[in-house]
Amino acid sequence: MNRRTGCAGHTDWCARGHRCNLGEHRSEEIVVDLPGRARAVLVRVRTTAGREHAEVRVRVALAPGQIAARRQLVGLLGDLRHTVTRAAIAARPRPRRGGR
Repeated sequence: MNRRTGCAGHTDWCARGHRCNLGEHRSEEIVVDLPGRARAVLVRVRTTAGREHAEVRVRVALAPGQIAARRQLVGLLGDLRHTVTRAAIAARPRPRRGGR
């Protein structure tokens, strides 16, 4: 859904207004909120060069103890690495088949 609308090159998903600055187009925030535990915010962004990105912010409550909090961080970083790698592989263009 990259369709552009007639308004200054905005896409149909663009939130417009103050969110579009410095030539970028940004969507409304998509929020996943687990009160007191975690919150994630996703925004779709199109740069001035036309490249599109997902911008993700995550906030997770950490355990009060240092060792448990470090374990949480190690797990979180591992999960984020897996997620980012999977998304990057999915975005890579597929190679063309031989005779086509």
